[in-house]
Amino acid sequence: MASDVLIEATGLTKSYGSFRALDRVSFKVRRGEVVGFLGPNGAGKSTTMRILTCYISATAGTARVNGFDVFDDPLAVRRSLGYLPQRAPLYGEMSVIEYLRFVAEMRQLDHMTFNKTMKSVVEVCGLAAVLNKEIRTLSHGYRQRVGLGQALVHNPRILILDEPTSDLDPNEKAEVLRYIKEIGKDRTVILSTHNLAEVEEACARAIIVSKGRVVADGDLEEVRARGGRVRYTVTVHEQRMLGGGANYRKDPNAKPPTALEVQRALESIKGATQVKELPTDDQAHRFSLLGPANVDFRPDLFELVVQRGWLMLEMRRDVQKLEDVFRSLTLADERLDRGRPLRTAETDDEEDEGGAEEEDEAPARPKAAAKPSAAAEPEGDEDEDEDDEAAEPAKADADVEDEDEPDDEDEDAEEEEEEEPEPEPREKRGAKGRAR
Repeated sequence: MASDVLIEATGLTKSYGSFRALDRVSFKVRRGEVVGFLGPNGAGKSTTMRILTCYISATAGTARVNGFDVFDDPLAVRRSLGYLPQRAPLYGEMSVIEYLRFVAEMRQLDHMTFNKTMKSVVEVCGLAAVLNKEIRTLSHGYRQRVGLGQALVHNPRILILDEPTSDLDPNEKAEVLRYIKEIGKDRTVILSTHNLAEVEEACARAIIVSKGRVVADGDLEEVRARGGRVRYTVTVHEQRMLGGGANYRKDPNAKPPTALEVQRALESIKGATQVKELPTDDQAHRFSLLGPANVDFRPDLFELVVQRGWLMLEMRRDVQKLEDVFRSLTLADERLDRGRPLRTAETDDEEDEGGAEEEDEAPARPKAAAKPSAAAEPEGDEDEDEDDEAAEPAKADADVEDEDEPDDEDEDAEEEEEEEPEPEPREKRGAKGRAR
């Protein structure tokens, strides 16, 4: 019995010398799936696609497409799929119709089959107006359409598309995504893109890779749940209290809540974190808070508001966006690349708090840009040394020059201590630092 798995990668590894572009990548794609292949630059997306399409070989591991091994039977693999690389190789001297006919002949399509498929290809890719134009005269957007057309000309069962909507206008993108969803009903599609909104619109499943490793694989709801947190939004009227029927007991002394009262009440909910006030109009207090994905805070929030007699205007529960999960899964690798933590809203708050504590504990140090006072002038040599360290040159010969200068500075310092001259004008010191 034929398997419904059309693409299978097992332990794919690709190394370039000491650099490992792929590190034991494994996944399966079944018939009728439209899978978004996501990852930051340098994650290994294009490398994986080139292995699946037989353009390069893997250092280790295996890959099968439509039941054929990409190493043992590459021609059968290429017959089974259509491939659109990020920059499609096109022959600029050919017209669009000549190029598509040339691709069809390489695919060994007869004239009748070519004419039958051309109608749908031209309609989907929007090529009717440029069929007789030379490719080199086309804009990049139209060239991308021609590249997509060559991937569809032989009506393949499997499509591997690398940034297919690159440089297309919104109408063109919508048409391509609509076609991808349509053909995904009975074909297999891998869509590589940096646009997460396109994945959410066209794909039912996402594979996220980072530094050559698969960090998430599943349907979109499962991937979103990887974030582990759910965001709640609560809006309370700031001028009115909760009314009710004839039997409703209302505290005559109750007053509409202040923003601080609402915030403290929300923070009292067990498990709630990051309670923040959101901008809104003058008639309401709007707050957001985070909770674990396995707990629903909505009953607690509703009960809290009713017990206090507040008038709730809105309550919403939002699962994390795919973009937020993507960042959380790939952030650690980006930090390693940069050699320092990325500046996010949370880290900025932590750094600001930590910096304030350090300033309270640490003694004040003179700044290079501050105007020196008469009491601080004897430490002028130390100020100049700190300036030298802050403006340390990158070249070795400049470093050698800096190493030779402290002796002269020490002699100057001794003479200044003996003679005790007046403080040197700031303009001269600035010129001296530039000369050095």
